[in-house]
This record gives sequence, structure tokens and C-alpha cells, in this order.
Amino acid sequence: MRPLDTSIERTLPFSSNKKLRKKFMIIDKDIPGNIRWGRLLEELDKLAEDIALDYVHQFDPEGRVVTAAVDDIALHTPADITRDVYLRARINYVGRTSMEVGIRVDQDKEAEHSLAACYFTMVARKGEGDEAESLPIQSLDYESEIEKRRYNDAIERRQKYQEQINALEEPPSKEEFEMLRELHNAQEAEDFNGLLAGKQIRNSVERMYPDLENVPHKIFGGYVIRRAYELALIQAEEIMPDRPIFVRVNRINFLQPIRIGDKLDFTSRVVYTGDTSMTLEIDIERTSMDKVTKALSNTCVFTFVNVDEDLNPKPVPDVYPTTYAEDERYLKAHRRRIEHHQTEHQKS
Repeated sequence: MRPLDTSIERTLPFSSNKKLRKKFMIIDKDIPGNIRWGRLLEELDKLAEDIALDYVHQFDPEGRVVTAAVDDIALHTPADITRDVYLRARINYVGRTSMEVGIRVDQDKEAEHSLAACYFTMVARKGEGDEAESLPIQSLDYESEIEKRRYNDAIERRQKYQEQINALEEPPSKEEFEMLRELHNAQEAEDFNGLLAGKQIRNSVERMYPDLENVPHKIFGGYVIRRAYELALIQAEEIMPDRPIFVRVNRINFLQPIRIGDKLDFTSRVVYTGDTSMTLEIDIERTSMDKVTKALSNTCVFTFVNVDEDLNPKPVPDVYPTTYAEDERYLKAHRRRIEHHQTEHQKS
């Protein structure tokens, strides 16, 4: 089987389905970029799961799949809620037990560049509860040049992410140390009125009920993504002087399965600000119903840009780290931003 044979296309018919359009709207007004990206991310995760599960079931009808990670998603232009959204997905890469699902999001099928490109890492599993284990799956046949290129791109993304993780652990360079020193020194001024990172924290708590079940006794990952995104957006709205627009999913990791009955603690932090942008990290901690297990289940990083009513970028207030942990988060976000800019420059 080739990657082409795994292709799935879906359409969100916003232009003709008023009920669906309302479900995805941020507010009931005619404004640009009026689309709930949290709900769209939930839809994308479901599509990634469906295409991966179809593939796994060809070899093992009892197999299942779970989302392991969502790689960098950059929004190239704001979506128009009055136009249809086209989702085109296929499996780019299959490893021993995991696969990468690539999804192209468009509102114009003939456009050279997509609205957004998404990459989901899905893992094949078999069994339930403590008996669950990784499920080996068969590889694809990469025949065409584009299939070979996407396969190599998927491997490169994996390697690049690991390199990024290693680089993020490096101590500050001289320039980075000076940047952090200036941020700390600014807080000593008598007229300092900046945003302290330690005070820019929001929390939310939810119980996971049976109606959210996806695979047996487990919660659908797309729902968790949406709730994390919505908390980050609300916090960005509280701080940004104008209006936050979503521009990037930097990374989402699924570290532990979430079970029915778990209590989830969502913690959203503002970790970095650019001239017009703001990066927020959301940690999700699960506590089992019997209170025996407590662990970090998910980490999410989202970036928003502050815009006026015509979507022109506007300045945001600076955030200032104070503690070592805040310095570390700030520096990691700064390094990711530099890397993204370098990548975009290379593409252009």
C-alpha cells in the first residue's frame, strides 16, 4: 500500500450549513478571522485518528491508535468562517509502531499555499488498561517522488524535534544571558509596571465523564486539545490590548493517557512576548478518581498575535521572568521563535 492509498478528504461546509458555521464561530458577528481554532484542532485530531485507525485495522482489527504529538502548525492566513474548509489527509510515514499523518487545511483548493499544514504523530496500540502494549504495523511503499519526499520530511521533522529538545537544554549564550539580565534589571526601576510572568497564570479544572470516552476507558485527545487552546485564548484576551489571533501551535505532547473519571488541572502561563506576539504554555495534570495517580499528561504551546479590527499587528505588553523556571521557559520560547524565523527565511 502506498501513502496515496491512505488519503482521506473532508469538507466543513460553512458556506451552506448555518448550524455548523455557528458551532465554529468565536462570536456571532461579522469579523475577520472569526473561527474557533480550538474546535478545528479537535476536528483535525479526529481526522488523524480515523485515517490512522483505518490503516491499522487492515492488519489487526482489534488494534487502536492514540495521538502522541502534534507538531508545529503555522497558520498562514486567517480563516473565513463564511467559506468552506477543506481537509486533505494522508499518512506520510510509518515506523515500527507509529505513523505521521499530514493534513492540509485549505479554503481554496487551487491555492499554491495552504491555510495551514498539520502533522500528527499517532501510535498503534493493542489491549486495554495495564495490558495495553505497542502494536507493530506494516510499512508503506513509497513510490512517487512526492511520497519519498514526504517520507524524508517526516523523518527530518522527528530528527529536528530531537535536536531542538537537546538545544533547548543548552545553557544561555552570552547574548541570551544579557537579554535575561536586562529583563531582570528592568524590574528594579521605581516606575516598573511590566507584566511579571509569575502573575500571568490561569487555571481550570475538569472532570472527565463517560460521554467523552474514545477508546475503552480513555478520553479523546482532540477534546483535551480544544480545552487547552480555549484556556490559552481566554488568557491572551485578558492581557492583549486589542484582539488575539491564533498563529501557531508550537507543539502538543501526549505524555499519559487520560482515563474516564480523571480530574484534569489545566495551568496556562504566559512565557514569552515578542513585539506583537505572545506565547503561552499549558500543562495538564491528571489525577485519578481514586487519587492514587497524579502525573503530567499533556503539554501544549500556542502563539497568538495581537491585531486591530483590520488584522494589522499591534504591540503587546512585555512579560518579565523572575524565577529560574520562568527564565528557562522564556529562553526556550525565545529560541523556538528564532528557529521559526530562520526556517521561514530559508523557505522564502
